[in-house]
Amino acid sequence: MVSSVVKSDGGLKRLVMDFRGSPYGPDIAQYGQAMQDVLDKLREVDVDEVVLTDYYERIYDQEQTSWLKEIADVITKFEIDSVWSPTHLGSTLDSVKLGERHDAVLAILNNLRSDPFKAYLNLVREIKEQNSKVSTIQPEEVEDEKVYLKTLNFMRDQLEGTKLIQKMKVFLAQLNAIPTDRGLYHSLFEVSIKPSFIGSRIFFKDTEKLELVDQYQVSNSEVFVYKHPEKVEYLYFINPPEYSLPPDKYFLLEKTKEIVSSHRAENVEFLDITQARKYFRKIYVATISDLATKNNIKLSVEEKEDLAEIVSRYTIGYGILEILLSDRALTDIYIDSPLGEKPVYLVHSKYGQCQTNIIFSFEEARSIVSRFRALSGRPFDEAHPILDFDLPDLQVRVAVIGKPLALDGTAFAFRLHKTTPWTLAQFLDQKMFTPITAGLLSFFVDAQASMLIVGSRGAGKTSLLQAMMLEIPQNLRIIVQEDTQELPVPSMKKLAFNIQRMKTRPPLGGLSESEVSAEDALRTALRLGDSVLIVGEVRSTEARALYEAMRVGAVGNVVMGTIHGESAYSIWDRVVNDLGVPTTSFKATDFAIVAAPIRFKGSLQRTRRLIEITEVLKEWNEDPLRENGFLNWAKFDANTDELELFKDDLKKSSWLQRIQRNRGLNFKEVWSEVEARAESKQYLVELKRELDLPELLEASSTLRAHTKYLLLSELQRREYGKVDHASLLEDWKAWCKEVLVKDVQAERAGTAKYSPAKTK
Repeated sequence: MVSSVVKSDGGLKRLVMDFRGSPYGPDIAQYGQAMQDVLDKLREVDVDEVVLTDYYERIYDQEQTSWLKEIADVITKFEIDSVWSPTHLGSTLDSVKLGERHDAVLAILNNLRSDPFKAYLNLVREIKEQNSKVSTIQPEEVEDEKVYLKTLNFMRDQLEGTKLIQKMKVFLAQLNAIPTDRGLYHSLFEVSIKPSFIGSRIFFKDTEKLELVDQYQVSNSEVFVYKHPEKVEYLYFINPPEYSLPPDKYFLLEKTKEIVSSHRAENVEFLDITQARKYFRKIYVATISDLATKNNIKLSVEEKEDLAEIVSRYTIGYGILEILLSDRALTDIYIDSPLGEKPVYLVHSKYGQCQTNIIFSFEEARSIVSRFRALSGRPFDEAHPILDFDLPDLQVRVAVIGKPLALDGTAFAFRLHKTTPWTLAQFLDQKMFTPITAGLLSFFVDAQASMLIVGSRGAGKTSLLQAMMLEIPQNLRIIVQEDTQELPVPSMKKLAFNIQRMKTRPPLGGLSESEVSAEDALRTALRLGDSVLIVGEVRSTEARALYEAMRVGAVGNVVMGTIHGESAYSIWDRVVNDLGVPTTSFKATDFAIVAAPIRFKGSLQRTRRLIEITEVLKEWNEDPLRENGFLNWAKFDANTDELELFKDDLKKSSWLQRIQRNRGLNFKEVWSEVEARAESKQYLVELKRELDLPELLEASSTLRAHTKYLLLSELQRREYGKVDHASLLEDWKAWCKEVLVKDVQAERAGTAKYSPAKTK
């Protein structure tokens, strides 16, 4: 017995029919009885889509469902009109003739429920036979024949008015033959197939009309990036293995999920999510192996592992989202409400905003929100409609909103962090700034400047902060304070940095009394000893404490943080007028480093660029713009795609004068150091391009290179009392070629291991 239910999701009504236990499968193309079940049900309910399920689901979209609804409506119309009644079959009372016509019409009607095209062909054949009789019968019988033909022609016209019959006639004309099986239905009813325990749907329609621009693999799933001729955004399509498995593997997936859903780990303590995944993965592999043996399904070791990976994804993982969250080419993922209506869309680091082929369902959203609540330990309901926290295992920041804040229901935003820190060399390679700018930023860090990295969301503030943190000498201690875990502290620990992270209370939703406020955390950080201080983002009350510490010299080292803004003046306005920091304290800021996404020539594509380096001078009182309180070191010009440096104006820099005085250097010596650092960054980029070795620009390699540069500099100071940058760079470049490049190439080949922080 096939059971059915109508469900509403994303503004669509779906007829879900369960074929478990049925002698035939959930496929209207293959099984006539399945088509009959669907057509019979569509005469009772008005729905937008049809879903047939057993261990996997076949989803018939709105267009295909509309074809079926038209056939169901025609059947209903024939029944209402009683086309088999004697008055529609002839004008005589010849019982034999009426009986034959009655049987013929009923046969067509019965076929129509399970095989509309066969019914149509039989109808056409019957019309042809009856037309041939008209010329041979007696004149008094013609009127009787016309009544029957009128009914048959009416039935034909009704069927030919349906899209399904129209499409089948086109196929038939192309084939030049009448198929004997249900092959035509397979051509028309190409459907989405997925395991029944997966709520979300994917679609692959008309991809042959699209231009394939990229293809790669993420988590055993194929990713295709397409360009649509009539759309601004690219299309990002995934093809996970769980959507294209044979029925026996769907059976194993469903049964395994049923079994493991009741499994509870006893006497096992998990240190983190990764450890839990490994534990349950073994359970899933064993369960799949046992089920396969019992059901005589042959699987290789690799197939068992692949199926276990899928089960993991939908039990202890994050479902279909996990594939997207694992793609480190992505920066953001968005799921808007109401769920189920619009495909998920995302931001790709190379292709910008893209529309996906994923329709995220309400059921899956409810499941994933439950996991997020459990992981975060925070509430999410109408009284607490914001859930903001981090997924440390995937380096992802999660923001969920619900009713009443989101009128149309639950919506999601995910920010994906780079798993390894960005480096200045990588930004240089991507033309975010010039080599001399890279040298300046490195020197600012070395000279213990206080810097705010400024920009809008998506400008690259946090990424640039990461890169500048790698310029901090490893003999210094770093304290990082952030409310959302965006900075790659674990990676920096692995790179042998002395770094302590402090997690503060998030600014939005689900506030917990057990979490420390940003202001209190900052005051605590200042008591933890001499350290570099990194503030993930300056948002509110902590700004007062930060600036007070900088002003009185309580930090005594480099201070860096990010803040939303568009220029040096905009952050002064925000810090002073919005966050309540006194102007005298704001002047503790040495530099505002401003980044922004640029649309060259009005292009739809956004490209990250550093657009301003501005020093905050100290000799002004109220308004830095009116009183010339800012000194522009560099400004971006989109016409040349260059960050123009105003070197001649730098002698007015109070910060440079202080550095020269405190370090015993003249301007020429300072600038020689900046240029040497610039050349070292550019040299790594050139080596990377020449050798096609992108690993040279990763943090593990650039850190070794920077540490070697510092050690060689220190060696010259000890021997000669000063640094000769020409010979320094000569020795350093030789080391890069002879040691660093060979180590990286060996690491790529898997023939050697080295410590990321090692320097020979």
